[in-house]
Amino acid sequence: MTLSRPRRPDLSVNPIFTRAPLRIPRDRFPAGELDPAVAYQVVHDELMLDGNPRLNLATFVTTWMEPQADRLMDESRDKNLIDKDEYPHTADLESRCVRMLADLWHASDIDDAPGTSTTGSSEACMLGGLALKRRWQNARRAAGKPTGRPNIVMGSNVQVCWEKFANYWDVEPRLVPMEGERFHLTAEEAVARCDENTIGVATILGSTFDGSYEPVLDICTALDRLQERSGWDIPVHVDAAGGGMIAPFCDPELVWDFRLPRVASINTSGHKYGLVYPGVGWVVWRDPDALPSDLMLNVNYLGSQLPTFTLNFSRPGSQVVAQYYNFLRLGFEGYRRVQQYSREVARALAISIGELGPFQMLTRGDELPVVAFTLAQDVTNYSVFDVSSALREQGWLVPAYTFPDNRTDLAVLRIVVRNGFTHDLADQFLRDLRDALPLLQGQPAPLRGPEAGSFSHGIGSSDQAVPQEARS
Repeated sequence: MTLSRPRRPDLSVNPIFTRAPLRIPRDRFPAGELDPAVAYQVVHDELMLDGNPRLNLATFVTTWMEPQADRLMDESRDKNLIDKDEYPHTADLESRCVRMLADLWHASDIDDAPGTSTTGSSEACMLGGLALKRRWQNARRAAGKPTGRPNIVMGSNVQVCWEKFANYWDVEPRLVPMEGERFHLTAEEAVARCDENTIGVATILGSTFDGSYEPVLDICTALDRLQERSGWDIPVHVDAAGGGMIAPFCDPELVWDFRLPRVASINTSGHKYGLVYPGVGWVVWRDPDALPSDLMLNVNYLGSQLPTFTLNFSRPGSQVVAQYYNFLRLGFEGYRRVQQYSREVARALAISIGELGPFQMLTRGDELPVVAFTLAQDVTNYSVFDVSSALREQGWLVPAYTFPDNRTDLAVLRIVVRNGFTHDLADQFLRDLRDALPLLQGQPAPLRGPEAGSFSHGIGSSDQAVPQEARS
């Protein structure tokens, strides 16, 4: 969706770049060609107005990689990942990454666990959801039962891709609303909404709204008991877009993955805490039985028989190459060290924000390295949207948004700590936040609210005012 605003019909061109007057229409093809140096400079100057990615505390997406990774991406961006016959070594790196993730998530046989790379976790979740639906349909048909009313159970804190999945593939979304201090799905609430038409329960390891983990073990245990009572065998998909590359390294004692027999599939974002530039995601199934074979398609027009199960087809191999580079470069200990540092920064930041006085902490970076906080009840003369706007004046991009049903009354700020956000940057952020408070405290009343938030991308009500970066 594009933003509507008054603007000139032509792009502005610095006269020093061209000897003759030059007209470049903004929204139409130029009549003739441009000198490449002029075209580059015009685009370069437009992009200068973007925010600084390193100061973007809204996005979960990686904003820095090592020069060696940059070089590998440059060297492989012209390789079409789908063309595995022409680029077999790139394809092999993808398969290695799938096996490495299957091992990280405790699959019983990493050579037997199907998986694929995707353009991000949104596509990965779609594939996981499709497998749940087809598996349910096949079981119902085999039992001679109707397949016309599938539903999926999930918390209202799910990433918007799950609402898209339900909408696009005609599955009833049974969303569990937030209540009181419960901000994500629980076992009791999940089981209460399941029936014979439930294709699965989508759990979140790292909520977009506050960074908290959902209790996957408790939900699986409750579904085990439900199967004993009813006979309904309801699988679980774990949307570990963030936590899939945090929990194995920072919370190894947490049981949430393929160690639980009910977990059928897991996805993660390589371009989030996988530490790769966008866009790459991953989805892995516990075994071939969890991925119905009739979802696989074969094409032969790329030089050989190619089985494929993706929503996208052609895309560059560079992100997969960079993911494999990171897996080799960092190893288990390197990922543990990087992710633990981010968590330490988040925890220290949460303590310091809480000590400022006007803020009430919701999460403190103890799960995902994410800090979510709201204003104390006695603060009535400015809003979290005013705080977000004041920080933006210093270059910091901090989202302010409301929680979903039934806590739309709760407006929060959220800071995502990623690799590259150091203790020094956190200290500077705190100084800027502290310096902004006197002016905010001098306001007679709030200036901004959720209807005209300071961090809006015009992306529609279904995104529930969460910034678009957080849903990448």
